[in-house]
Amino acid sequence: MASEPKFTGFIFARGGSKGLPGKNLRPLGGMSLVRRAVETARACSWIQRVVVSTDDPSIAAAAKEAGAEAPFMRPAELAQDDSPELLAWQHALKSLAAMPEYGPVEYMVSLPAVAPLRQPQDVEACMRALLESGADMAFTVKEAEASPYFVMFTKDEDGFAQRLMGDEQVVFRRQDAPEVLQVVPVAYAARADYVLRTDNLFAGKLKPVPVPPERAVDIDTELDFLWAEFLWNRQAAKGE
Repeated sequence: MASEPKFTGFIFARGGSKGLPGKNLRPLGGMSLVRRAVETARACSWIQRVVVSTDDPSIAAAAKEAGAEAPFMRPAELAQDDSPELLAWQHALKSLAAMPEYGPVEYMVSLPAVAPLRQPQDVEACMRALLESGADMAFTVKEAEASPYFVMFTKDEDGFAQRLMGDEQVVFRRQDAPEVLQVVPVAYAARADYVLRTDNLFAGKLKPVPVPPERAVDIDTELDFLWAEFLWNRQAAKGE
């Protein structure tokens, strides 16, 4: 690459959460989840600035205290449980483009606060994969914990189990099943022009970037948080 690429790092963090209220400000290892996300972003050399998109003034204040910027607030209609993430991304990009002191973004990377065990190298790998592959978006993955070819079922209208993949693709041993990847919210790197023109983030040219499962925690419930605390304490005890 002729010159160092410039990414804008985004922390998309709503104030509301039914699964775990107040989770983005909840401390893990003495630091809130949103602060951890900001500090990880700031540790990545390709990220030129870190911007938080939130509807919650407390989250905006915590992010700014950690070194991020909060030049706009996210509208309430884009911060509901059923609000598409894509619309929040598009709002953030359009908001910055309309501000003379910011201007249009070329590359963006999202670091959801719900994945506090990520490391800077995971984010950097995602950004590098985007540029080197020519993809529209690169995102982190891990091997799926459950395979639709082996152990996943739906229920029919009578309440009986039906194989998700259908009987024509029956697999009796996990070892025989095709590799299945599960998206994990460690990092999403994307070309801003793709984000602005698409109506489906996963409809473009996509590049998966594997991360170790111990860093791929996704906090959505109290049980998820307890698991993250266990892994954090285990890593701290080992000096990692």
